[in-house]
Amino acid sequence: MSYLSELVPPPGPVRLLCMSNLAKTVGNGIMLAVTVLYFTRSVELSASEVALALTIGGVLGMLASVPAGHMADVLGPRATTIVFMCLQGAFLTCYAFVESFPLLVVAACLVLVTESATDAARGSLIAGIVPPDGRVKAWSYLRSVSNLGLSLGALAGGVALHFDDAAGYRGVLVAGGLLVFAAGLAYFRLPHVAPQPKEKDGPVWIVLRDLPYATVSVLNAVLTMNTVILNVGLPLWISQHTDAPASTYSGLILLNSVTVVLLQVWASKGGDTVAGGARALRRSGLLLAACCAVFALATGRPAWLAVVILVAGAALHVLGEMMWSTGSWSLSFGLAPEHAQGQYQGLFGMSTQLGTMVTPALVTALVVGMGQTGWLLLGAALAAAGLLAPVAARWAQNSRRLAPAALSTET
Repeated sequence: MSYLSELVPPPGPVRLLCMSNLAKTVGNGIMLAVTVLYFTRSVELSASEVALALTIGGVLGMLASVPAGHMADVLGPRATTIVFMCLQGAFLTCYAFVESFPLLVVAACLVLVTESATDAARGSLIAGIVPPDGRVKAWSYLRSVSNLGLSLGALAGGVALHFDDAAGYRGVLVAGGLLVFAAGLAYFRLPHVAPQPKEKDGPVWIVLRDLPYATVSVLNAVLTMNTVILNVGLPLWISQHTDAPASTYSGLILLNSVTVVLLQVWASKGGDTVAGGARALRRSGLLLAACCAVFALATGRPAWLAVVILVAGAALHVLGEMMWSTGSWSLSFGLAPEHAQGQYQGLFGMSTQLGTMVTPALVTALVVGMGQTGWLLLGAALAAAGLLAPVAARWAQNSRRLAPAALSTET
């Protein structure tokens, strides 16, 4: 019973953040389930046009991350988060009224820029209302709720997919946008966080001068491949290189989602310090490398054995994924000066966005083009990133101690 009680966020700001995040991720889940098919089937755009519009929006969103985080530092993170999240919800409803490729480009840019800005500002907000030793656990609750919300949103979107009707698509798209808008309004109930004045003699854009932190962010971008492995590499591998039924992938996604909902809070234990976060990233890299090696063994096996191997690999993967989440939260906050958390969360978020944008083509080329060798190369890259994370984290800590005037004080 004590373990089950730990799954419920504690009363106060963290529980309110989770309730808001549940509404937001249900809305996002609806969008993920519906948008591509709506644009291709009802609006009659080509798949390449939809992909191009989302790519343009993604690039602009990535570039907006650091300025939005700086805005949160200067203007106050609560107000900034509310504005960006409400704008995101309003722009999401515009998807329902897209009738051409140019309009889709505009809508996608507005949605993805405000989404990226929301994430950066929210990181600064969490740093302002949650003590340092509670931030990783707060994020673990948020991620657990996110998986639940995305699943519920996907189910709701599935209703529209079943009827495959333009009016139904528009209805759920508007509903998803309104949920995100309402999630933003909920932040009015959070405590006010004052703007953070920059140091008198320091540069404004200190995150752009912080090479050690940037190095940690690059390693995080490499480890972000874990999401691409699950969403892109694994379904291609199952369908093209194994005798396992295609439905196996649905079961593995369910395994992943349920495990994160139930165990992410547990997995965050010990990750509330920089040293603990660095250890979590090291474990993540090694676990993800092991899962790649296991996935590679599934080819050429009888169907039943391929399924067993894939389940074992998926179990290793979700453990590595949860360790990656814990480590990335810990280092993104713990290595950032308190007066510039928005900037730093923006850069770290940019590294995650970069990883998810760049690595799908790489993972596809390795898994589909090189088979087992490709999986082993992916595993080697993930293991190297995990092993280098503690080294980079120590470098970042030492640089903070040696140059407090340039990089602010150590958190």
